[in-house]
Amino acid sequence: MMEHIKGIGASDGVAIAKAYLMIEPDLSFSDEKVTDTAAEVEKFKAAVNQSKVELTQIRNNAEVALGPDKAAIFDAHLLVLEDPELINPIEENIKNNQSNAAAALSEVANNFVTIFESMDNEYMRERAADIKDVSKRVLSHILGVTLPNPTLIDEPVVIIAEDLTPSDTAQLNKDFVQGFATNIGGRTSHSAIMSRSLEIPAVVGTKNISSLVKQGDFVIVDGIEGEVILNPDEATITAYKQKQSQFIEEKELLKQLVNDKTVTSEGKHVELAANIGTPDDLTGVVNNGAEGIGLYRTEFLYMGRDTMPSEDEQYEAYAKVLKEMNGKRVVVRTLDIGGDKELPYLNLPKEMNPFLGYRAIRLCLAQPEIFRPQLRALLRASVHGNLSIMFPMIATINEFREAKAILEDEKANLTKENIKFSDNIELGIMVEIPSTAAMADIFAKEVDFFSIGTNDLIQYTMAADRMSERVSYLYQPYNPAILRLVKQVIDASHKEGKWTGMCGEMAGDTTAIPLLLGLGLDEFSMSATSILRARRQIKNLSQVEMSKLAEQALNSSTQEEVISLVDAYL
Repeated sequence: MMEHIKGIGASDGVAIAKAYLMIEPDLSFSDEKVTDTAAEVEKFKAAVNQSKVELTQIRNNAEVALGPDKAAIFDAHLLVLEDPELINPIEENIKNNQSNAAAALSEVANNFVTIFESMDNEYMRERAADIKDVSKRVLSHILGVTLPNPTLIDEPVVIIAEDLTPSDTAQLNKDFVQGFATNIGGRTSHSAIMSRSLEIPAVVGTKNISSLVKQGDFVIVDGIEGEVILNPDEATITAYKQKQSQFIEEKELLKQLVNDKTVTSEGKHVELAANIGTPDDLTGVVNNGAEGIGLYRTEFLYMGRDTMPSEDEQYEAYAKVLKEMNGKRVVVRTLDIGGDKELPYLNLPKEMNPFLGYRAIRLCLAQPEIFRPQLRALLRASVHGNLSIMFPMIATINEFREAKAILEDEKANLTKENIKFSDNIELGIMVEIPSTAAMADIFAKEVDFFSIGTNDLIQYTMAADRMSERVSYLYQPYNPAILRLVKQVIDASHKEGKWTGMCGEMAGDTTAIPLLLGLGLDEFSMSATSILRARRQIKNLSQVEMSKLAEQALNSSTQEEVISLVDAYL
């Protein structure tokens, strides 16, 4: 039966395909004894062989999609399945103790994991993670359930999940993944941001989509209206295919603006830049006519792997982006890990409030062995283009000074080693914390630029977790309180002859753009797919009129009043 589920439109477009559930299956089992131990050993061997076939396919797909480094992880997993030290004790356990295959596997694997995790040797601790992964896969085959794996997808699908982590989304193959829908999340959750980078339609925050859809059900994802239709009838499919065609036609029309400058109706230029996560995003940046990179999220270099990226690996990634941007400004944000972005190999402590905890610049200043290689890699890459560096989560002027001092120290080290770097690197900060916005006049004397990270600035100002459905009504980008903070930051930078950009999702929001233009924002950085629509909008707006509109908005009482003001103008 056809069913409509409302959610939040996270990435524009329409996807029509079969559902692929990325939901962790139930891997619980009983520990009852078996009488036919020979049959149980065969059952275990069959599960091992199925796992080998599956891992070989995953390994080959990973090599094509992600390169040999990522594929090497699965080579290690295949070796675990060949290891008699692990396999023989499991078979012995079945034969001698009449254990069922699932119980025998779990007992032996857990013993190995405990031993390896307690060792000082980092290599052995990594082997514990391999055994956990491999034993989970074998267990799934013993129990006859499927572990989801995006690298195995080989037909058009719509992903259905509780949520998608950044490493999940990084593995999605755009040739087959047409769109996705999740139970949780909002427009600024990382799965939503990544869906816009990948240019695939997405609806998030549906609350219960994963419990309503079965594997293989036919699904429509309407990222424009924020709706998912389950088991649509023929008439609905036809209507949405037409909507899909119209969306694609509009995208083609917008392409005429690719090489245009972004100017207001009276000819004032503002910069439209793109947010990226990896060098692979550059195709979208170029195709959508970005005038620079306003945010390079370097944490994706560190994710979906077992160890820290080396200085040389980082240098290659940064140099590639700088070269391809051909002299256009590239603003690189230093490592912003923590909050909802975890690195398992860092073994960071679990925190009650990770968004307010040990993350971003706080982590980097406390662990310079992580921070220094990144700064060296950035400095070495700076000779290939127009690099600006910004530090995330700065709360006090001393944090900025300390981070800058480490950068200056690494410049001195590179000079001693006769390694060249640019002497024209702008140094800025993300403004995400209300204390920084309040002290913008002080910061503006020492930084070269500001970039306002509205995703966090809004949640900290409104004291409302942006991942929480229950307080999502407080995620208010147009609230006069937020607009006043934005104005304060822009005015402080202009007074010192500096510039202010915005790299939060608000920068590409059609309701926010007129207000931000009126407040004097110099650079709008957004998902590449939003750039041409924003350029068309700005061409039809007058800076002078928008200043008057922004003034009215600043003096409004509520977000609703501000939205009404903008709607009335537009």
